[in-house]
Amino acid sequence: MMRSIAWNYAKTLKCILPGVRQMSSSGSLTTVEVNDKTGIATLTLNRPPVNGLNLELLTSIKNSIEEIENNKSKGLILTSSSKTIFSGGLDIMEMYKPDPERVKAFWTALQDAWITLYGCSVPSVALVNGHSPAGGCLLATSCEYRVMLPNYTIGLNETKLGIVAPEWFMSAFLNVLPRRTAEIALTQGKLFTTDEALQAGLIDEIAATKEEGIVKCEQFIASFAKCNPIARAMTKQKMRQSALDGLINSKEQDLQLFLFIITQPMVQKGLGLYLEGLKKKKA
Repeated sequence: MMRSIAWNYAKTLKCILPGVRQMSSSGSLTTVEVNDKTGIATLTLNRPPVNGLNLELLTSIKNSIEEIENNKSKGLILTSSSKTIFSGGLDIMEMYKPDPERVKAFWTALQDAWITLYGCSVPSVALVNGHSPAGGCLLATSCEYRVMLPNYTIGLNETKLGIVAPEWFMSAFLNVLPRRTAEIALTQGKLFTTDEALQAGLIDEIAATKEEGIVKCEQFIASFAKCNPIARAMTKQKMRQSALDGLINSKEQDLQLFLFIITQPMVQKGLGLYLEGLKKKKA
């Protein structure tokens, strides 16, 4: 019944927007639209105000990527419905004074979302159309290519929050940055401006507008047109297998380490101060 309703809605949308087919809405936290002309799917994060990565959004991201793979799209563009934020990173409220069962489910959902995105079989591009700290940077670096709009920031700034980025966060970072550059940035909690990110190699291109960014993303995905998609996917996954296996084989250990770190009094105090700072900014 629900599938029938969703299919009828998608057909209606296609009539409204020729050439664009909506595959799912995942409770409105993410949307997936497929361009029928290019066969490329755009996965849009839609959890205002900052696309904070909570349990529900992470689950939606994972499900949407799997849906894109199962529908044999030719590529994936990951972007945001916000005009200024790609993703503000992990939702601090999931970690501050956490509910024991929910925080376990939250971290497991993050692990699974990363495994699914990092190992995605289709070409993946992040269109970073806003600020992208911490977990937002993780999503972007997990893709194969990054196009970013001007005057935003991106990076893993966990040390400034008193948090240690997991090894698999670092693996995605090291996949795009020289080791020395990555080490300094990680230990400093550095956020790169768009121009700095391009110079360092953290992103691949700059686009003046989101529309131009979409075109650049499509061009990257189209560069694989002459490649056998199965051979391409297997090559990518072999290149990334070590990092993927590192997490897959140690998921429980990684979870327990995360739980140990966030329950430390100093970490909880730091998260509390960070939240207080946000409240003052809004006041």
